[in-house]
Amino acid sequence: MIKVLIADDQELIRESLKIVLGANEDMEVTGTAENGEEVLSQVKKEKPDVILMDIRMPGIDGVECTRLVKERYPDIYIIVLTTFDDDEYIFGALKYGASGYLLKGISMKNLAEAIRTVVSGKAMINPDITDKVVKLFNHMAQGSYSIQVDNALTEELTKTEWKVIQKIGCGMSNKEIASELALSEGTVRNYLSSVLSKLELRDRTQLAIWAVQTGAVNRYI
Repeated sequence: MIKVLIADDQELIRESLKIVLGANEDMEVTGTAENGEEVLSQVKKEKPDVILMDIRMPGIDGVECTRLVKERYPDIYIIVLTTFDDDEYIFGALKYGASGYLLKGISMKNLAEAIRTVVSGKAMINPDITDKVVKLFNHMAQGSYSIQVDNALTEELTKTEWKVIQKIGCGMSNKEIASELALSEGTVRNYLSSVLSKLELRDRTQLAIWAVQTGAVNRYI
């Protein structure tokens, strides 16, 4: 059973999501919150698996709340819900470890699938904003959002792992990488897990930023 916490400052959205998601046999909505303070209180009591996090909330907004939750409870997955023009918030949400970035208005069926996807350990970005997020990776990598990796750690990477890093840096999904490299999705997931372990990085987002920042996306292999 996947335990979900819903955070949104609009009561109608909170209650609608609670009803619809609660209808899934594999999901339980453990609580709702209208601001970041309530999220932190609920998380402490309920320990949800996933938080649906509205990016714009009064007080502690979704970005800061993502940072605080991931610092204290790194195993909790966070899916950020946003509108298309929330560019200024995407930097922080990705930097601090959000596993998903979805547009409000996504169908309930697709939202439920997104929750299952992040719980399985994959990132989930709404297809409509994938290009925007890739551009933001570049901006983040060239700005103050620096991801540091000891050069000695990269010596353990294999040729195929470098190829996977390149594709992730270009914003490709596991399915797209599998097609490009003639591998199964399961094999790509295994390579990704190995790369994260070798480079001592937390997640796919950090790896993508590092790949752009260091020029790994343009590395000749």
